[in-house]
Amino acid sequence: MDVLIHMTCRDSARLAAPLGRALTSRGAEWVCFLTNDAVFAADDADFMAAIDGAKRAVVCEHSWDIHMPGRDSPFERGSQTINSGLMADAARVVSL
Repeated sequence: MDVLIHMTCRDSARLAAPLGRALTSRGAEWVCFLTNDAVFAADDADFMAAIDGAKRAVVCEHSWDIHMPGRDSPFERGSQTINSGLMADAARVVSL
């Protein structure tokens, strides 16, 4: 994959959305991994629209359970092990 957008904080979505759209428009293969309180990106309509162009959108299941208890995740739920694999497969990592 070309780019992993690694999202770690609540404000990540406002930067990740335009970046994701730009990557998609240029034909890049990208994924995102959300952890910590970046899981609140699920409430950002602009970000949720942008991930339509992502190959994968994975959320740390532990972070989701802490910050969004009882809610269904719109993202693929995964572990930090999946995060490590995505890091290994990415040509570039953008950490937000």
